[in-house]
Amino acid sequence: MDPIVEAFAFFLGFLGWLMVGIALPNRYWKVSTVDGYLQASRALMIAAIVFGTFGLVGTLVGMQCSKIGGENYVLKGKIAAVGGVFFLLQGLCTMIAVSWYAANITQQFFDEFYPGTKYEIGEGLYIGWSSATLALCGGACLMCTCRFKEPGEKMPYPYQPSSRGRLLSTAAAQSTHSNYGRNAYV
Repeated sequence: MDPIVEAFAFFLGFLGWLMVGIALPNRYWKVSTVDGYLQASRALMIAAIVFGTFGLVGTLVGMQCSKIGGENYVLKGKIAAVGGVFFLLQGLCTMIAVSWYAANITQQFFDEFYPGTKYEIGEGLYIGWSSATLALCGGACLMCTCRFKEPGEKMPYPYQPSSRGRLLSTAAAQSTHSNYGRNAYV
C-alpha cells in the first residue's frame, strides 16, 4: 500500500469520525426544535462512532509507517483493510441516519395536511452528510489500495542466529574443528 494514500485515508476516516461526534450532539438537526424523531437516528450515529473508533484503531495498526504489529506488511495490509471496512460501516450508518431524518423533515414540510410546525433541514444534517462522505472515501481508499500479497513478494523473517558450537552442515564439520558456527565470522 502506498504510505501517502494510507495516511490520506486515515486522515479522511479520522475527520469523518470526528465530524460524526460533532453532528451527534448538535441541536440543529432541524431548525426551531430539539425534540422529535431522533432516537433511531441517534442510535445509528452512536453505532457510527463505534465503527469509526474500530476503524481508527485498525488503520493505525495496519499503517506501514506505524511500528505496531511488526513488519509483516501482508498482515498489516489485511488489518488496514479491516479498518477500511469499519470506516465504510461508519459512513453507511451516518448516511442512513442523516438521510432518513432529512426525508422525514422534508416529507412533513411538503405535506399540506400536516397539522404541526413545519421545519427545514438544519446544519447538523449537513455536517452528518459531510462526515459520511469523508468516512466512505477513507474506507474506499483503504479497501482499494491495500495489498494482500503480491507475486514474488518476500516476507521478512526475524534474524535468528545459530547456537554457539553447532555446525550447520556435515561438510563443515569434517573440514573444520572449531567451536564457532560459520555465522560467527565476519
